[in-house]
Amino acid sequence: MKLLHNQNMFFKLLSFLIIFPTLAFADEKKDVYKHLNLFGEAFEKIKNNYVEEVEVKDLIESAIQGMLNSLDPHSTFLNTDDLNELKIQTKGEFGGLGIEVTLENGLVKVISPIDDTPADRAGIKSGDLITHIDGEAVMGLSLSEAVTLMRGKVGSKISLTIKRSDESLKINIVRAIIELKSVKYRLEDNIGYLRVSSFNQKVDEEIKKAIKQMKEKRKNEIIGYVLDLRNNPGGLLDQAVNVTDIFLARGEIVSTRGRKKSDGSRYNAVKNDLINGLPLVVLINQGSASASEIVAGALQDHKRAIIMGTKSFGKGSVQTILPSGENVAIKLTTARYYTPSGKSIQKTGIDPDILVEQSEVKPIQDTQSRKESDLRGAMENDQNDSKEKNTKNISEDQNNETVDYQLTRALDLILALNILNNQSIVE
Repeated sequence: MKLLHNQNMFFKLLSFLIIFPTLAFADEKKDVYKHLNLFGEAFEKIKNNYVEEVEVKDLIESAIQGMLNSLDPHSTFLNTDDLNELKIQTKGEFGGLGIEVTLENGLVKVISPIDDTPADRAGIKSGDLITHIDGEAVMGLSLSEAVTLMRGKVGSKISLTIKRSDESLKINIVRAIIELKSVKYRLEDNIGYLRVSSFNQKVDEEIKKAIKQMKEKRKNEIIGYVLDLRNNPGGLLDQAVNVTDIFLARGEIVSTRGRKKSDGSRYNAVKNDLINGLPLVVLINQGSASASEIVAGALQDHKRAIIMGTKSFGKGSVQTILPSGENVAIKLTTARYYTPSGKSIQKTGIDPDILVEQSEVKPIQDTQSRKESDLRGAMENDQNDSKEKNTKNISEDQNNETVDYQLTRALDLILALNILNNQSIVE
């Protein structure tokens, strides 16, 4: 009897475990339908009773946009125009002002201006808050609506009201076709300088070509490289991985973790270090976001580069484009990314190894000090050349333009590392 009783209890428990999830799912499904009915009622009342006639398409798209806006600043609905614009951006050419923006507390925040664009030339800076566009308040607009207002015919003018710290500025800009040159490079004496302004398609190939051309010019004389990711708002994840792989011989580059364990991915270095272990300094600032932070974080964790500048933006999430109809899509945050050490930089950013604020440096004219050569009757140096050597700071431009203090510090650091390395070889 006791055995029979235990068997009955077992089957009752098993039945409960089977039925309960089904009941819970049914309740959840019922709850979903209840809220969908609420949405349907609200939609009908708005459509039939609003003071002006409203397009059904606009109501539905606005409702979807509202859902996505409630999730995070980077999830958004892409209508046909938005989707086409995104495709153009990733290819490297688009129309507009040349700024990467996000939404913060109802205002449009500038992540960074893009190099050599109307916004950059007009003096727009990372962290600027756009409060008005052509006199129209931004508060209450979605990010896509604000971006649409900033779009327009090439050559047309736009007025932006900017909040910067405690001051309000009005900046007039002329719209233009933005041809995004993602990679620029030059040689600073025997140091290679690589400027990457965004991670769109084929950036990795452009960097490889730049390194190859600099090597050909200097043969074996290059002593190090500076990778400048300042004001780089990010871009394609695969490009961030490929660019990191250029400088990293082995190891993990980045991992992503989604809602489910099966959604996670790991990306590892698979190629050789193309600069053969030479010193590398990576410059970052507040405008360095997303893909830029993936590159800086991986190189920092593997101690392959010295990160210099100021704390980065702190965007540690991955967005996926999900087609959701005819020529429309949802850009949805589907994962967080983590540096090789397992660190998430979401809202915290990458801390530089060496903190260097951008500063304006002016030489001090010292007319009081004296040196040996100023003394009457000072002996000549028997090893001195007849002509004085004309020394010059490697970061000075031939046209005496404003010195980039952060870049100067990066170049000086590579020179110092090279001196130490040569001393070690001699010893």
